[in-house]
Amino acid sequence: MEFIGVVFVQLFKVAVELAKSMKFQPILGQIESTLVSLKPLIEEMVGLNMGLELKSQALDKLQDEILEGLVLVRKCVKCSKVDFLKRIKYKKKLEKLDEFLKSLLQELKVEETRNVMLNLLLTKETSKKVDEMANDVKEILLGTEKHGGLLEELLQGEEESLLLIRKNYDQIERSEKEQKQFRGLVEWSMVNVPSKDDLPPINWDEVKASTLPVGFDKPMEELKTDLLKNGFQMLVLTGLQGSGKTTLAKHFCEDKDVKGTFKDNIFLVHVSKQLSCGDIVRRIVRKLNKYKKTESPDNIDDTVIAVEWLQQFLNKAGQNPILLVLDDVWPGSEFLLKKFNECKMSNCKILVTSIYNFPGFSSRYYFEPLDEYNAIILLQHSASRYKPACFTDDFARKVVERCRGFPLAIEEVGRSLGDRATESWDKSLSNWYENSTIIDSETDFFGFLQSSKDTLNEQMDTVKECFMDLGSFPENQRIPVAALIEIWAVLYKLEDAPSISNLYELTNQSLANHIFTMKEKIDVNGYYSEHFVTQHYLLRQLAIYETGQDPVEHRKRMIIDICGNNLPKWLKEHKDQPVKARLLSISTDNNFTENWHNMQLPEVEVLILNFHTKAYALPGFVKTMDKLKVLIVTNYGSEPAELRQFHLLDKLSDLKTIRLQNISLASISKNSLALKSLQKISLSRCSMAKAFSARRIQISDAFPNLVEINIDCCNDLEKSLDKFCSLTSLKKLSITNCDLSMLSEEIGELKDLELLRLRSCRDLHKLPDSIRKLKMLDVLDISDCLSLRTLPEDIGEMKSLRKLDVRQCNGLEKLPQSILNLKQLEEVLCDEVTENLWEPFLAKLSIKVTKEDIST
Repeated sequence: MEFIGVVFVQLFKVAVELAKSMKFQPILGQIESTLVSLKPLIEEMVGLNMGLELKSQALDKLQDEILEGLVLVRKCVKCSKVDFLKRIKYKKKLEKLDEFLKSLLQELKVEETRNVMLNLLLTKETSKKVDEMANDVKEILLGTEKHGGLLEELLQGEEESLLLIRKNYDQIERSEKEQKQFRGLVEWSMVNVPSKDDLPPINWDEVKASTLPVGFDKPMEELKTDLLKNGFQMLVLTGLQGSGKTTLAKHFCEDKDVKGTFKDNIFLVHVSKQLSCGDIVRRIVRKLNKYKKTESPDNIDDTVIAVEWLQQFLNKAGQNPILLVLDDVWPGSEFLLKKFNECKMSNCKILVTSIYNFPGFSSRYYFEPLDEYNAIILLQHSASRYKPACFTDDFARKVVERCRGFPLAIEEVGRSLGDRATESWDKSLSNWYENSTIIDSETDFFGFLQSSKDTLNEQMDTVKECFMDLGSFPENQRIPVAALIEIWAVLYKLEDAPSISNLYELTNQSLANHIFTMKEKIDVNGYYSEHFVTQHYLLRQLAIYETGQDPVEHRKRMIIDICGNNLPKWLKEHKDQPVKARLLSISTDNNFTENWHNMQLPEVEVLILNFHTKAYALPGFVKTMDKLKVLIVTNYGSEPAELRQFHLLDKLSDLKTIRLQNISLASISKNSLALKSLQKISLSRCSMAKAFSARRIQISDAFPNLVEINIDCCNDLEKSLDKFCSLTSLKKLSITNCDLSMLSEEIGELKDLELLRLRSCRDLHKLPDSIRKLKMLDVLDISDCLSLRTLPEDIGEMKSLRKLDVRQCNGLEKLPQSILNLKQLEEVLCDEVTENLWEPFLAKLSIKVTKEDIST
């Protein structure tokens, strides 16, 4: 609601200013009068509703209408008096806007509406503390660091960007249900484990009196709504192996409302593993014949005939509708589901349970982890098989927090504790935390969980390896897609496209979750900075567990999690022995004090270092990694950290790629550097202040053969940019999401530059004239540079320019005539706000203007 208020204020300001210009009269005068009357009512609504989080179709419609009205009025401002066609078009839209505003005025004058809001506000105040916590979590999950800046730009008069905000927010909300399973884990650790003083005591009598299963009330209601009320013919219930999908499906079949609808026509068929479509239909027929005796055709092995016969059989099952539950459907069965979905049998509902995502089907339900209360109930029952378990509040909360609400893990931990003496419980919990695994000795648990990974067939060995590599990054942290591409290019010789394909496969198998912070689809000139994946906490444990099954000296990868200075036992025992691993990942916490042991790692090609401290030193054994090609250093602390001993990399002749996140660049440039083999460096959330400020250190000497630099979300960039422009070997320069108001004139010295990306540098108001010197530039991306007003007059001298991206450059007012000299220009990406600027050039240039409609 607060968002609506901000948008309305901007609409009011722009409309009033436009009315003064006497354009579009008298209709605009009527709109101004209506807005004046609406203003106090909207302000009152916002004030009453500030903390309510009201969400309804009516509010969505109101917000959309005001946004569209704001963009319309802005277009009217730019409309020329001689453009009669547009004036007629806009006048009709203004009349519709006037009708809407008058209707809104009448509605808001109804006193009861505001009284209801007052009552809601009083009710809301009683749980204000909980709401604030939920808001904080939601803001983190929705990436408000990215979107919050858009509201600030709104206040600076960039109103058209609001449609982008709305579209992005809606897209996130639409995908929110698809991400529940993974985001729920983050919510679990952030919401279910507040400070110890704020925790209410657990009512153990109530817990012990509860019955199993638990945590089904909400999903049961949502499944019933989707299948019984919302008209879905087929719904895919998906989640990890052991998350409770089959149990939920069975209880769904036993629900009284479901039985009341489908009577005796409820059929649950366990499909399992990878079978042919004919085999699956035969299994369904066998199950159905148990209830309704009928003969199946002899040629049931023919998939088409089998499905058609099954359709006819189900249609003849009776007047009552039919519920068919296909349980544990594995990949390879898409054709069968597609055939069922195409049948459109009005009297048949199909519920599918699977660990596979089945991306071709839009109706999907993701099973969430248990909340703390239900997790504790399950833990209590699981530990009390032979004798009642008596947990303390603190102990129970720590156990279920470690299990992240995952039922299978809770059950296995509970059984394990129930079999042990009470005196050993604290030690068991301590061991779980120290070893970063929930159950290190119970192989049955990981064997069961492994079936999630086993959905990948024998032809997907590389995808399996990619799954294991995801375990190299800490739990509950976003993994940059760009980093994975760099890793897999070295380990498996994969190009960008196959790497992205592997990620999609892992996502479809529920083995990873792909998220992106902006609306952009993946693969835009190799731009992946907005794309990340996350991995289920327990799947990471599975990757670590499986990695540990091979002898240390023969492991393909080593994933080491260090708590404090406590090295894993297996590492202490083999610290002086050579290891053949090609990937090494070391994660340390904020208690680590850099007490490195010597390690023999001659074959390591990828080194991933994750830490949380304010200062961190590269391990001394790095200088012996002669085959190292990729180095990824990530600080998960709150501020950029000092990185020491960077000079150890000087002697590594194969090192091609370095990725640094949340690092102070000043710390790595204190000593002389000469990374002669380095070709690519990526910097994210790094502090550039005083980087390479020492006179004795020249950045061109430190990185003499660098061809690609990626800088994202970095501050203090302007003072350091001149130094980067001395790297004349550069072919790609990407500066995104940075507070950059101007680009150095020295940019013209990068004669070999082929790609220049200045995406989302929203303070950038001008491109330097020297950009005309970039004769080799192939792609120029200035999308989302909201403050940019025009392009350089001599841009036409960039003879090789083939692609230009100016989407969301809503401040662009005119284009220089020299654009006509861009003979190689093939494609211009823009949106409806700037589309008209390109119309005069279309007849004289063979370019494709790809318009992005920001209102859809």
